[in-house]
Amino acid sequence: MDRRSILKHTGMAGVLAAGIAPAVHAQAAIRWRLTSSFPKALDTIHGAADVFAKKVGEMTGGRFQVTVHAPGELVPAFGVVDAVQAGTVEAGHTAPYYYFGKDDTFAIGTAIPFGLNSRQLTSWYYEGNGLKLFREFYNQYNIVNFPGGNTGAQMGGWFRKEVKTVADLKGLKFRVGGFAGKVLSRMGVVPQNIPGGEIYQALEKGTIDATEWIGPYDDEKLGFQKVAKNYYYPGFWEGGAQLDFYINKAAFNALSPENKAIVEMAASHAHTTMQAIYDARNPAALKRLVAGGAKVQAFPKAIMDAAFKESMALYDELSQSNPNWKKIYGDYAAFRKEQNLWFRFTEGQFDRYMQSAKLP
Repeated sequence: MDRRSILKHTGMAGVLAAGIAPAVHAQAAIRWRLTSSFPKALDTIHGAADVFAKKVGEMTGGRFQVTVHAPGELVPAFGVVDAVQAGTVEAGHTAPYYYFGKDDTFAIGTAIPFGLNSRQLTSWYYEGNGLKLFREFYNQYNIVNFPGGNTGAQMGGWFRKEVKTVADLKGLKFRVGGFAGKVLSRMGVVPQNIPGGEIYQALEKGTIDATEWIGPYDDEKLGFQKVAKNYYYPGFWEGGAQLDFYINKAAFNALSPENKAIVEMAASHAHTTMQAIYDARNPAALKRLVAGGAKVQAFPKAIMDAAFKESMALYDELSQSNPNWKKIYGDYAAFRKEQNLWFRFTEGQFDRYMQSAKLP
Protein backbone atom coordinates (compact mmCIF):
# COMPACT_ATOMS: atom_id res chain seq x y z
CA MET A 1 0.00 0.00 0.00
CA ASP A 2 1.41 3.42 -0.90
CA ARG A 3 1.53 6.52 1.35
CA ARG A 4 -1.59 8.08 -0.16
CA SER A 5 -3.67 4.93 0.41
CA ILE A 6 -2.53 4.58 4.02
CA LEU A 7 -3.20 8.27 4.70
CA LYS A 8 -6.62 8.06 3.04
CA HIS A 9 -7.79 5.04 5.02
CA THR A 10 -6.04 5.38 8.39
CA GLY A 11 -4.81 8.97 8.60
CA MET A 12 -1.46 10.05 10.08
CA ALA A 13 -1.71 7.43 12.82
CA GLY A 14 -1.71 4.75 10.15
CA VAL A 15 1.34 6.25 8.49
CA LEU A 16 3.25 6.20 11.76
CA ALA A 17 2.03 2.70 12.64
CA ALA A 18 3.22 1.42 9.28
CA GLY A 19 6.66 2.85 9.99
CA ILE A 20 6.55 5.16 7.03
CA ALA A 21 8.00 8.63 7.66
CA PRO A 22 5.81 11.44 6.31
CA ALA A 23 7.31 13.63 3.61
CA VAL A 24 8.81 16.83 5.07
CA HIS A 25 9.46 19.86 2.92
CA ALA A 26 12.74 21.45 3.98
CA GLN A 27 12.59 25.20 4.38
CA ALA A 28 14.75 26.92 1.80
CA ALA A 29 17.86 28.59 3.16
CA ILE A 30 17.93 32.38 3.07
CA ARG A 31 21.10 34.35 2.38
CA TRP A 32 21.18 38.13 2.86
CA ARG A 33 24.01 40.59 2.44
CA LEU A 34 24.11 43.57 4.79
CA THR A 35 26.30 46.58 4.03
CA SER A 36 27.46 48.80 6.87
CA SER A 37 28.48 52.47 6.87
CA PHE A 38 31.03 51.82 9.62
CA PRO A 39 34.54 50.33 9.60
CA LYS A 40 35.08 46.98 11.31
CA ALA A 41 37.61 48.53 13.69
CA LEU A 42 34.72 50.24 15.50
CA ASP A 43 33.44 47.15 17.26
CA THR A 44 30.62 49.03 18.98
CA ILE A 45 28.88 50.71 16.07
CA HIS A 46 29.84 48.25 13.32
CA GLY A 47 29.29 45.53 15.87
CA ALA A 48 25.55 46.19 16.07
CA ALA A 49 25.21 44.70 12.59
CA ASP A 50 27.20 41.67 13.71
CA VAL A 51 24.88 41.24 16.70
CA PHE A 52 21.87 41.42 14.38
CA ALA A 53 23.28 38.87 11.95
CA LYS A 54 24.29 36.47 14.73
CA LYS A 55 20.83 36.56 16.31
CA VAL A 56 19.04 35.99 13.02
CA GLY A 57 21.22 32.92 12.45
CA GLU A 58 20.73 31.60 15.99
CA MET A 59 16.95 32.03 15.98
CA THR A 60 16.59 30.19 12.68
CA GLY A 61 18.98 27.36 13.40
CA GLY A 62 21.29 28.67 10.67
CA ARG A 63 18.62 28.58 7.96
CA PHE A 64 18.70 32.39 7.63
CA GLN A 65 22.22 33.76 7.22
CA VAL A 66 23.16 37.44 7.07
CA THR A 67 26.72 38.36 6.05
CA VAL A 68 27.95 41.79 7.16
CA HIS A 69 30.16 43.86 4.85
CA ALA A 70 32.27 46.89 5.73
CA PRO A 71 32.27 50.08 3.63
CA GLY A 72 33.89 49.53 0.25
CA GLU A 73 33.41 45.77 0.17
CA LEU A 74 30.11 46.05 -1.68
CA VAL A 75 29.20 49.75 -1.70
CA PRO A 76 30.70 52.97 -0.27
CA ALA A 77 30.01 54.06 3.30
CA PHE A 78 27.33 56.52 2.25
CA GLY A 79 25.83 54.29 -0.46
CA VAL A 80 23.56 52.25 1.80
CA VAL A 81 20.22 53.85 0.89
CA ASP A 82 20.82 53.56 -2.85
CA ALA A 83 22.02 49.95 -2.55
CA VAL A 84 19.09 48.81 -0.42
CA GLN A 85 16.57 50.76 -2.47
CA ALA A 86 17.80 49.17 -5.70
CA GLY A 87 18.01 45.68 -4.19
CA THR A 88 21.78 45.51 -4.76
CA VAL A 89 21.88 44.25 -1.17
CA GLU A 90 19.03 43.03 0.98
CA ALA A 91 19.94 45.10 4.04
CA GLY A 92 22.05 47.93 5.37
CA HIS A 93 23.11 49.41 8.70
CA THR A 94 23.65 53.14 8.74
CA ALA A 95 22.90 56.53 10.28
CA PRO A 96 19.86 58.00 8.51
CA TYR A 97 21.13 61.57 8.82
CA TYR A 98 23.93 60.79 6.36
CA TYR A 99 21.27 61.05 3.65
CA PHE A 100 19.83 64.47 4.48
CA GLY A 101 20.92 65.52 0.98
CA LYS A 102 18.10 63.38 -0.38
CA ASP A 103 15.59 64.83 2.07
CA ASP A 104 16.25 66.65 5.34
CA THR A 105 13.65 64.41 6.96
CA PHE A 106 16.18 61.56 7.08
CA ALA A 107 17.98 63.43 9.85
CA ILE A 108 15.14 63.09 12.32
CA GLY A 109 15.66 59.32 12.19
CA THR A 110 19.11 59.69 13.76
CA ALA A 111 19.37 62.95 15.68
CA ILE A 112 18.79 66.65 15.17
CA PRO A 113 20.31 69.43 17.28
CA PHE A 114 18.52 69.78 20.62
CA GLY A 115 16.33 66.79 19.89
CA LEU A 116 15.22 63.74 21.85
CA ASN A 117 17.66 61.80 23.99
CA SER A 118 18.11 58.08 23.40
CA ARG A 119 15.38 56.86 25.74
CA GLN A 120 12.94 59.44 24.45
CA LEU A 121 13.71 58.58 20.83
CA THR A 122 13.19 54.87 21.44
CA SER A 123 9.91 55.68 23.17
CA TRP A 124 8.77 57.82 20.23
CA TYR A 125 9.56 54.99 17.81
CA TYR A 126 8.00 52.13 19.73
CA GLU A 127 5.19 53.80 21.69
CA GLY A 128 4.70 57.06 19.80
CA ASN A 129 4.24 57.55 16.07
CA GLY A 130 7.93 57.45 15.09
CA LEU A 131 8.09 54.01 13.51
CA LYS A 132 4.74 54.43 11.76
CA LEU A 133 5.68 57.81 10.29
CA PHE A 134 9.09 56.66 9.11
CA ARG A 135 7.69 53.48 7.59
CA GLU A 136 5.47 55.72 5.48
CA PHE A 137 8.41 57.97 4.58
CA TYR A 138 10.78 55.12 3.68
CA ASN A 139 8.16 53.40 1.56
CA GLN A 140 9.07 55.79 -1.26
CA TYR A 141 12.63 54.39 -1.09
CA ASN A 142 11.53 50.72 -1.09
CA ILE A 143 12.87 50.44 2.46
CA VAL A 144 11.50 48.89 5.64
CA ASN A 145 13.32 50.32 8.66
CA PHE A 146 14.05 49.06 12.16
CA PRO A 147 15.85 50.92 14.98
CA GLY A 148 19.39 49.55 15.01
CA GLY A 149 21.26 50.98 17.99
CA ASN A 150 21.85 54.25 19.77
CA THR A 151 25.08 55.86 20.94
CA GLY A 152 23.47 57.89 23.71
CA ALA A 153 24.41 61.55 24.02
CA GLN A 154 27.66 62.19 22.20
CA MET A 155 30.70 64.34 22.88
CA GLY A 156 31.15 67.63 21.05
CA GLY A 157 34.44 66.67 19.48
CA TRP A 158 38.14 67.43 19.19
CA PHE A 159 39.41 70.92 18.40
CA ARG A 160 42.95 72.04 17.66
CA LYS A 161 42.21 75.41 19.27
CA GLU A 162 39.86 76.37 22.08
CA VAL A 163 36.49 77.84 21.19
CA LYS A 164 35.36 80.42 23.73
CA THR A 165 32.92 82.52 21.74
CA VAL A 166 30.66 82.18 18.71
CA ALA A 167 33.20 84.26 16.81
CA ASP A 168 35.77 81.47 17.28
CA LEU A 169 33.61 79.24 15.09
CA LYS A 170 33.88 81.47 12.04
CA GLY A 171 35.63 79.63 9.21
CA LEU A 172 36.24 76.53 11.34
CA LYS A 173 36.52 73.44 9.13
CA PHE A 174 34.65 70.93 11.25
CA ARG A 175 33.93 67.31 10.40
CA VAL A 176 30.40 66.87 11.70
CA GLY A 177 27.85 64.20 10.88
CA GLY A 178 25.29 65.09 8.26
CA PHE A 179 22.44 67.41 9.08
CA ALA A 180 24.07 69.13 12.08
CA GLY A 181 26.25 71.00 9.61
CA LYS A 182 23.18 72.94 8.48
CA VAL A 183 22.88 74.50 11.92
CA LEU A 184 26.59 75.04 12.47
CA SER A 185 27.04 76.62 9.05
CA ARG A 186 24.56 79.31 10.12
CA MET A 187 27.07 80.12 12.87
CA GLY A 188 30.02 80.42 10.48
CA VAL A 189 31.33 76.84 10.64
CA VAL A 190 32.42 75.14 7.41
CA PRO A 191 31.01 71.59 7.79
CA GLN A 192 32.86 68.57 6.39
CA ASN A 193 31.05 65.25 5.87
CA ILE A 194 33.78 62.57 6.06
CA PRO A 195 33.35 58.80 6.69
CA GLY A 196 34.66 57.53 10.01
CA GLY A 197 37.59 55.66 8.51
CA GLU A 198 38.97 58.79 6.84
CA ILE A 199 38.70 61.36 9.66
CA TYR A 200 42.06 60.86 11.40
CA GLN A 201 44.08 61.52 8.27
CA ALA A 202 42.12 64.71 7.56
CA LEU A 203 42.67 65.98 11.11
CA GLU A 204 46.34 65.00 11.12
CA LYS A 205 47.03 66.74 7.80
CA GLY A 206 45.17 69.88 8.82
CA THR A 207 42.52 69.43 6.14
CA ILE A 208 40.05 69.98 8.97
CA ASP A 209 40.39 72.01 12.19
CA ALA A 210 38.13 69.89 14.36
CA THR A 211 36.12 66.70 14.31
CA GLU A 212 33.41 64.93 16.22
CA TRP A 213 32.64 61.26 16.03
CA ILE A 214 30.80 59.67 18.93
CA GLY A 215 32.43 59.48 22.34
CA PRO A 216 35.47 58.36 24.33
CA TYR A 217 35.55 54.66 23.43
CA ASP A 218 35.38 55.11 19.67
CA ASP A 219 37.32 58.37 19.65
CA GLU A 220 40.22 56.71 21.47
CA LYS A 221 40.27 53.93 18.88
CA LEU A 222 40.40 56.47 16.08
CA GLY A 223 43.29 58.28 17.78
CA PHE A 224 41.99 61.85 17.63
CA GLN A 225 43.68 62.69 20.95
CA LYS A 226 47.05 62.40 19.21
CA VAL A 227 46.44 65.42 16.98
CA ALA A 228 43.92 67.57 18.91
CA LYS A 229 43.75 68.03 22.68
CA ASN A 230 40.64 70.14 23.29
CA TYR A 231 37.76 67.72 23.87
CA TYR A 232 34.39 69.46 24.11
CA TYR A 233 30.99 68.38 25.38
CA PRO A 234 28.11 67.90 24.85
CA GLY A 235 27.40 67.08 21.23
CA PHE A 236 24.19 69.11 21.35
CA TRP A 237 23.42 68.00 17.79
CA GLU A 238 23.33 64.34 18.90
CA GLY A 239 21.56 64.02 22.22
CA GLY A 240 20.72 60.41 21.33
CA ALA A 241 21.91 59.33 17.89
CA GLN A 242 20.02 56.33 16.52
CA LEU A 243 21.13 54.01 13.74
CA ASP A 244 18.78 52.03 11.55
CA PHE A 245 18.64 48.71 9.80
CA TYR A 246 17.34 49.31 6.30
CA ILE A 247 15.72 46.29 4.64
CA ASN A 248 14.81 46.14 0.97
CA LYS A 249 11.01 46.10 0.84
CA ALA A 250 10.75 43.21 -1.63
CA ALA A 251 13.26 41.11 0.33
CA PHE A 252 11.40 41.72 3.57
CA ASN A 253 7.98 41.00 2.07
CA ALA A 254 9.30 37.69 0.68
CA LEU A 255 9.97 36.43 4.21
CA SER A 256 7.59 34.19 6.09
CA PRO A 257 5.76 35.78 9.05
CA GLU A 258 8.09 33.86 11.35
CA ASN A 259 11.22 35.24 9.71
CA LYS A 260 9.81 38.76 9.66
CA ALA A 261 9.34 38.50 13.41
CA ILE A 262 12.89 37.18 13.79
CA VAL A 263 14.31 40.14 11.86
CA GLU A 264 12.33 42.50 14.09
CA MET A 265 13.51 40.82 17.29
CA ALA A 266 17.14 40.64 16.17
CA ALA A 267 17.11 44.35 15.32
CA SER A 268 15.57 45.19 18.69
CA HIS A 269 18.24 43.14 20.47
CA ALA A 270 21.02 44.89 18.54
CA HIS A 271 19.41 48.26 19.31
CA THR A 272 19.55 47.63 23.06
CA THR A 273 22.95 45.96 23.05
CA MET A 274 24.75 48.77 21.23
CA GLN A 275 23.95 51.46 23.78
CA ALA A 276 24.68 49.09 26.66
CA ILE A 277 28.17 48.58 25.26
CA TYR A 278 28.79 52.31 24.85
CA ASP A 279 27.55 53.08 28.37
CA ALA A 280 29.80 50.35 29.79
CA ARG A 281 32.96 51.29 27.90
CA ASN A 282 32.92 55.08 27.69
CA PRO A 283 33.83 55.87 31.36
CA ALA A 284 37.15 54.02 31.36
CA ALA A 285 38.02 55.36 27.92
CA LEU A 286 37.40 58.94 29.07
CA LYS A 287 39.75 58.40 32.03
CA ARG A 288 42.45 57.13 29.69
CA LEU A 289 42.03 60.10 27.35
CA VAL A 290 42.34 62.57 30.21
CA ALA A 291 45.42 60.74 31.52
CA GLY A 292 46.87 61.09 28.03
CA GLY A 293 46.48 64.85 28.02
CA ALA A 294 42.99 65.49 26.66
CA LYS A 295 41.52 68.74 27.96
CA VAL A 296 37.84 68.06 28.57
CA GLN A 297 35.65 71.15 28.72
CA ALA A 298 32.06 72.25 28.15
CA PHE A 299 30.94 74.37 25.25
CA PRO A 300 30.35 77.93 26.49
CA LYS A 301 26.69 78.73 27.13
CA ALA A 302 26.81 81.50 24.50
CA ILE A 303 27.60 78.90 21.83
CA MET A 304 24.85 76.58 23.07
CA ASP A 305 22.30 79.41 23.10
CA ALA A 306 23.25 80.57 19.61
CA ALA A 307 23.03 77.01 18.28
CA PHE A 308 19.62 76.47 19.89
CA LYS A 309 18.27 79.66 18.33
CA GLU A 310 19.55 78.73 14.86
CA SER A 311 18.21 75.18 15.20
CA MET A 312 14.67 76.28 15.99
CA ALA A 313 14.76 78.82 13.16
CA LEU A 314 15.91 76.15 10.70
CA TYR A 315 13.16 73.76 11.79
CA ASP A 316 10.54 76.44 11.23
CA GLU A 317 11.90 77.10 7.74
CA LEU A 318 11.89 73.41 6.84
CA SER A 319 8.35 72.99 8.11
CA GLN A 320 7.28 75.68 5.66
CA SER A 321 9.16 74.25 2.67
CA ASN A 322 9.21 70.45 3.11
CA PRO A 323 5.93 68.51 3.61
CA ASN A 324 7.77 65.36 4.71
CA TRP A 325 9.66 67.29 7.36
CA LYS A 326 6.55 69.12 8.54
CA LYS A 327 4.59 65.91 9.01
CA ILE A 328 7.24 64.00 10.95
CA TYR A 329 8.89 66.88 12.83
CA GLY A 330 5.52 68.19 14.01
CA ASP A 331 4.80 64.90 15.76
CA TYR A 332 8.40 64.61 16.98
CA ALA A 333 8.39 68.12 18.46
CA ALA A 334 5.10 67.56 20.29
CA PHE A 335 6.48 64.32 21.77
CA ARG A 336 9.73 66.10 22.76
CA LYS A 337 7.80 68.79 24.64
CA GLU A 338 5.88 66.23 26.69
CA GLN A 339 9.00 64.17 27.39
CA ASN A 340 10.97 67.18 28.59
CA LEU A 341 8.14 68.11 30.97
CA TRP A 342 8.25 64.62 32.49
CA PHE A 343 12.04 64.25 32.56
CA ARG A 344 12.38 67.62 34.29
CA PHE A 345 10.72 66.19 37.40
CA THR A 346 12.27 62.73 37.35
CA GLU A 347 15.28 61.75 35.25
CA GLY A 348 16.77 65.22 35.02
CA GLN A 349 16.50 66.02 38.71
CA PHE A 350 17.76 62.61 39.77
CA ASP A 351 20.70 62.75 37.36
CA ARG A 352 21.69 66.25 38.45
CA TYR A 353 21.75 65.20 42.09
CA MET A 354 23.63 61.96 41.50
CA GLN A 355 26.24 63.59 39.29
CA SER A 356 26.97 66.22 41.93
CA ALA A 357 27.07 63.73 44.81
CA LYS A 358 30.34 62.41 46.19
CA LEU A 359 29.99 58.67 45.73
CA PRO A 360 31.91 56.20 47.95
